[in-house]
Amino acid sequence: MVREIHQNSHEPHHKSRIQWVLSTMAGCLLAALPVFGNPEDPSQMPNMFKPQSSPAHAIFHLSLFVLAICAVIFVIVFSLLTYSVIKFRRRANDDGREPPPIYGSNQIELAWTVIPVLIVLVLFLATARVIHGIQQAKKPAEAIEVIAIGHQFWWEFRYPALGVVTANELHVPVSDTSHPTPTFITLLSADTDHSFWVPRLAGKTDLIPNRENHMWIDPDEPGVFIGQCAQYCGTQHAKMLLRVYVDSPDQFKKWVQEQSKPAQVSESAREGRRIFETTACVNCHAVSGTVADGRFGPDLTHLMSRDTIASGAATNTSENLRLWIHNPEAIKPGSLMPAMNLNQQDLDAVTAYLETLR
Repeated sequence: MVREIHQNSHEPHHKSRIQWVLSTMAGCLLAALPVFGNPEDPSQMPNMFKPQSSPAHAIFHLSLFVLAICAVIFVIVFSLLTYSVIKFRRRANDDGREPPPIYGSNQIELAWTVIPVLIVLVLFLATARVIHGIQQAKKPAEAIEVIAIGHQFWWEFRYPALGVVTANELHVPVSDTSHPTPTFITLLSADTDHSFWVPRLAGKTDLIPNRENHMWIDPDEPGVFIGQCAQYCGTQHAKMLLRVYVDSPDQFKKWVQEQSKPAQVSESAREGRRIFETTACVNCHAVSGTVADGRFGPDLTHLMSRDTIASGAATNTSENLRLWIHNPEAIKPGSLMPAMNLNQQDLDAVTAYLETLR
């Protein structure tokens, strides 16, 4: 009877251990799906194991090299540990006494000191070689220059030579071997620390106040590549997303031409423009050809040419845009954009006006 009670008392604990193991395995599988899965649009998966740019390829190969060395170390150590556990396991005739002390071998101690030092040296040299190759790359005359400015909590992109200013969605041309057109990015911060990271295109590079950092990408395939601010910068750090649109040369040229034009306003949106220009909106946002010339918020000249608003937090639809103007906290709690407290009529008019900014 006592034995049965003892066995039954262990059943819940045994079941909980099984459930924990199963849940852990399921979590590992879910975590691995973005790496090994086959989504509808693979280019939008932020997966460093599928590089599409020279810096990302260099980092990928370095990662495989480091993982291979670590795997060899793991196999050797695990094999020795398994051998020791089996070879020197407790015997039935063991009397429990301590074995006689045997002092170390100079050869063994020298080996386990020199070999790790050599491994660390090899990893250091391999890493330094990749870092030097990426940072010292020469800028060709055909390169596109972009200034990326990190704000709380959005991205500003300026193309000085092209006269284009946009936000959150970076457009670059594809760079093929026959006509390499890399994009060199100057990284600045308007407030606090940020970090520019598009895993499939390049490694992480920080944006630090009062400091100028640089990086470059040369995507070899058109598509949309998702990035993220990888440095905690405040409440909405997790929703400080970015998109890199890699266009064909013709598509990029067309995009530049459209972005260089001033804002077009239809007669039906005149009232919305008047409300926009007479409220605090103009203190933060800019719209070319109007009195709005703010720099604290994104440039809205071609707002409706973007797929998202609020730095990727919501798709750019009429409903989301209206909600974003009315109550930004509903989409992005902790954002620095204030609620404008417009009445329904003025809210509809301003939304209609912003929808004309293409």
